[in-house]
Amino acid sequence: MTRALILLRRRLVGSIFVLLIVVIGSFLLLEAAPGDAVDAYIVSTGGDAGMIELLRHRWGLDQSELTRLANYLWALLHLDLGQSITFSRPIREIILERLPTTLILMGSATALSFGLGSALGIFAGARPGSFRDRFLSIGSLALYAVPGFWLGLVLIVVFAVDLRWLPIGGIETIASGKAGFSRSADIATHLVLPVSALGFIYLALYLRMMRAGMAEAWRQDFVLAARARGLPRRRIVLAHVARNALLPLVTMLGLQSAQMLGGSVVIESVFAVPGLGRLAQEAVAGRDTPLLLGIILVSAVLVVAINLLVDLAYAFLDPRVGASEAGA
Repeated sequence: MTRALILLRRRLVGSIFVLLIVVIGSFLLLEAAPGDAVDAYIVSTGGDAGMIELLRHRWGLDQSELTRLANYLWALLHLDLGQSITFSRPIREIILERLPTTLILMGSATALSFGLGSALGIFAGARPGSFRDRFLSIGSLALYAVPGFWLGLVLIVVFAVDLRWLPIGGIETIASGKAGFSRSADIATHLVLPVSALGFIYLALYLRMMRAGMAEAWRQDFVLAARARGLPRRRIVLAHVARNALLPLVTMLGLQSAQMLGGSVVIESVFAVPGLGRLAQEAVAGRDTPLLLGIILVSAVLVVAINLLVDLAYAFLDPRVGASEAGA
């Protein structure tokens, strides 16, 4: 328990600096981009020079870049993400409305890719060089090479348009009046295609990593000793080979969280899922810098939190990690 607390404290201190760098870097990059919210508003609705000046003053765009950055950081200290220019609502409320959808999508896709990918990797690596090993290895390589948006479109055409088994997009049936279990079942039905499109790409990665880890573990001395003692092959595979091959997958789970979040932006756009990815697309279209900064900050917090949980899980699986942190 003490090792975990020390590890948690060190990671939290480092995370504060990481988030600060993300916020400042994102602000400067967005400010360097051409155009702003006033330009996007004038292009869509029209207006004269007087309206442009009024809007810039109302939205604080007439202030210097350094002043706006200082005001934004001061607001963040008070947990204030500001006001959305596009929606004219507090950014915190908008993000809290969209965040659960993205978390459900990411969580379901992660569970699918990690769970099924690990299981298939164990199945392939249990007998290296066999037909099933070669078949799954080639299949995973082909699946990993498929773009996520293309896979999503194919799933829509096959299962939603041709077979009509699943809905085309959205998170639930609009104005269905469903509640309780019926609504949960409706949401789950709508999530089948986007979760599959997002999860299958990373499933191939976890399958190949597990298979490679098991192929390496078969050559280790402790596995050779277990085989010499006459232990059943199933026990050797599950208790010795797969357990040791699982550690790199836990590390990759944290590293892939940022890519999974980035991939959800594309998948949410393809399937019209109202999550953070779709919200980011709307913020970019409207040049809504405060909203986009809020989305980036919340996404960074999610990635940091996931990596923190992965570090704690890794310390639990491998006590040497926590011991090295405690001794440092």
